[in-house]
Amino acid sequence: MPFAITAEQKQTAFWIAVWLAFLLLLVSLGPILTPFLAAAILAYVLNPGVDRLQRLHYRRFYVPRPLAVLVVVVLFFLAITALVLIVVPVLQKEIPLLQAQIPQFLSKANEFLAPKLRDLGIRVRLDGTGIKRMLSQQMATSGDEIWSTVLASARIGGTAVLGWLATVVLIPVVLFYLLLDWHPMLARIAGAVPRRWVGRTVGMAQEVDTLLAQYLRGQLLVMLVLATYYSVALAIAGFEVALPVGIITGLLVFIPYLGFGLGLMLALIAALLQFADWSGVIAVAVIYGCGQVIEGFFLTPRLVGERIGLNPLAVIFALLAFGQLFGFVGVLLALPASAVLMVAFKHLRRHYLSSSFYNT
Repeated sequence: MPFAITAEQKQTAFWIAVWLAFLLLLVSLGPILTPFLAAAILAYVLNPGVDRLQRLHYRRFYVPRPLAVLVVVVLFFLAITALVLIVVPVLQKEIPLLQAQIPQFLSKANEFLAPKLRDLGIRVRLDGTGIKRMLSQQMATSGDEIWSTVLASARIGGTAVLGWLATVVLIPVVLFYLLLDWHPMLARIAGAVPRRWVGRTVGMAQEVDTLLAQYLRGQLLVMLVLATYYSVALAIAGFEVALPVGIITGLLVFIPYLGFGLGLMLALIAALLQFADWSGVIAVAVIYGCGQVIEGFFLTPRLVGERIGLNPLAVIFALLAFGQLFGFVGVLLALPASAVLMVAFKHLRRHYLSSSFYNT
């Protein structure tokens, strides 16, 4: 042999192969691991609240961890339910009204566009009745129709529906047990790290934890500021549904583009239904345009980027790069993943600057 392999190198290669096989198994079990991964992310986010509640005491009474976990999990899912109860009534109210107003809206569009298009030699007329009939076939107008659609989908794709229901049921259960056993589980993971790497690994994990905590605080500030901005701006513009639409838009900005898009759609529907002219649509365009500028160029780079130590240009680049590589999920995870990579690059740079390759 051109070179000899020591026993230590053989052992290292063996354990690397074991870990690669384990990662391959996890990738192959991706669909099954979805509720566990979602519960793990939620457990990481909610664990500080559980720890803080557990530290509360009155005289000799201390909050046991199971009770603290139960309270935090229940409050979290109550908040999710409240958000759904805010969104659904707005949709139930506005969609049927929108269907009823389609002919009138298209008639106004005809009156506005037809003369200008006729001057250009283009003769176009929008068929409001036909478009209304087509949309009515695509959108449910009542709770009974929605329920019938759900039952039909369940009959057609029963396996998929059962899988979705199993995921929804599993997430709270897995979340409860992860939070209950969070600190012993982290200790077991740290105990599995090779002893010569444990100090460096724990140090990097603590840095990542600090950065992600700062990211979450910054993102919460962005959500609160934008929820306040959209609610106040829409109220000033005279929208009757300013509060729910503003809250929905602000709270969903942690999902890039989707939260803004849903809020914009609801605001446009409200403008078309409430205002007889184009003033409502213009107001929505101005409010949401300014909101995007404020969020993209000021709030996210400053409140989120500065908290995790990323330059505003790096924040914009991370969103574009992860979106290009991994699509919507990449955009969602761009900033926290960038924080983790930043810690890794910081340690890699430190190792490079102290290496003989750099210094000789």
